[in-house]
Amino acid sequence: MGSLLDELARREAGVRQRIEEIREQIAGLESRLEAEEDRLSRLLITRETVEEILGGAVPPVPAPAGEGRPVEPVEPVEPVDAPSLVRGVVTVPPWRPGMSAQVLPQAYRDAVEIMADAGGAMRAGQILAAMGVADEAAKREGLRAKLKRLVERGWAAEDGPGLFTVIAPVADDLAGGTGLGAGGGIAS
Repeated sequence: MGSLLDELARREAGVRQRIEEIREQIAGLESRLEAEEDRLSRLLITRETVEEILGGAVPPVPAPAGEGRPVEPVEPVEPVDAPSLVRGVVTVPPWRPGMSAQVLPQAYRDAVEIMADAGGAMRAGQILAAMGVADEAAKREGLRAKLKRLVERGWAAEDGPGLFTVIAPVADDLAGGTGLGAGGGIAS
């Protein structure tokens, strides 16, 4: 009877190991998928900008046949000084006064909320740990790219190499304030 239980325990351990390996592969694929979706988003915006500049003289480019699922466009966010017709996909809109973190995709919103709760600069590995995600190189680099995008779009600041924090108005908004913090400084 003991050898049967030992064999079951061995098989269970093997299945658990394979499950963990599959989860790691899925996380890597999700990171790659997000990077490709971001790249597609930038290409779509670039093409639409060129079409706008050329006055619609360029015919639309049809999507190649046989591609996977179509990319669902996110509701466009109109920049402050933009014309009323804005086309394109914006996954992380530029921050402006009064804007809530609710407009961010979930992964970005999670990172922003963790940084706001921390009240100080954090590294990508620390944010991953707070998310409950294993601190692996691929995941850390994927998150670092998201954090840099948040900095580029005005949601966060990079206090030093690899040290990220949300700006004060975003932290205020998440804390239930007005979202219009004093001077738009950096939360500390």
